[in-house]
Amino acid sequence: MPDEPERAESAPPVPLSVVVKRSGGVAGVTRQWRVDAVADESSAWEELVDRCPWGTPKHAAPTGADRFWWTVSAHRGDDRRRAELAEYEIDGPWKVLIDAVRGAAGAERAGSAGAPPEE
Repeated sequence: MPDEPERAESAPPVPLSVVVKRSGGVAGVTRQWRVDAVADESSAWEELVDRCPWGTPKHAAPTGADRFWWTVSAHRGDDRRRAELAEYEIDGPWKVLIDAVRGAAGAERAGSAGAPPEE
């Protein structure tokens, strides 16, 4: 057999996981949604994650009973991000990311998942 050049084995893509948890409300129940994006859909999810202002929570929230608290975490390999947000902070890029995760997780339960919905 002729010598063939060795092919470098590429590492499998590391999935990007995004988890959204919502706690509080009248019943105090915690709900969770999760997306594990790989390959083709990963870049669209990365863009949504990168738009969010990680590390800059406001938390000067109006107080009141039965409000929701949100925990959003994203990780890919060693890159881990986490934010705890009051209900009133869910706007702009946070709202887009949370809605996309909730929508994709719901679609996954219904049998079709994939890239985040187009804006």
